[in-house]
Amino acid sequence: MALLKTQKEKIMRQFRRGDLDTGSPEVQVAMLTARITMLTDHFKKNDKDQHSRMGMFKLVSQRRKLLNYLRKTDSNKYLKLIEELSLRK
Repeated sequence: MALLKTQKEKIMRQFRRGDLDTGSPEVQVAMLTARITMLTDHFKKNDKDQHSRMGMFKLVSQRRKLLNYLRKTDSNKYLKLIEELSLRK
């Protein structure tokens, strides 16, 4: 359930801070959101796949931690990011 290289590059281009940025919290949250979305679609077909569900819970937790960090450090970027990704607060 990994993202394709083209999908990763597209996400990085959209959310990066600079030309060579690949690891900022905004990029990481966008990548995690894309993977979570893919897994959510997977669970619509495979509702008994508990191992992947546990992995998704870990991804959600990691995304939540990154969003909390971003909210503490720069609230404007946090608000912009959750609006672009259409996440709940």
